[in-house]
Amino acid sequence: MPFWTYILHCRGGRFYTGHSDNLDLRMAQHKAGAIPGFTSERLPVELVWSQEFPSRQEAFEAERRIKGWSRAKKLALIRGDWEAISRHAQSKSGPSTSSGRAGVGGQSDV
Repeated sequence: MPFWTYILHCRGGRFYTGHSDNLDLRMAQHKAGAIPGFTSERLPVELVWSQEFPSRQEAFEAERRIKGWSRAKKLALIRGDWEAISRHAQSKSGPSTSSGRAGVGGQSDV
């Protein structure tokens, strides 16, 4: 059974990163506001990136890793800009602004 890690673009320009074993069902739940919390308060949402993984553990680890990335690095991933992802991985000049502790505007995006 495949598992997915995904990124949603939410109202206000925020990103939400999650994982699921049924991406179609999870997207329907997010779009309907059926999952209380971050996405239900920021509708509409749009799927902007997803990747399949062979195990839940790998999908979860990818989710946690991406949640620690800067907004710029997430945007590079969404664009498929591997050169920029590499540059952002090497840049340690400042803290992430979307690490799950502080998102855009200082709010959590977990």
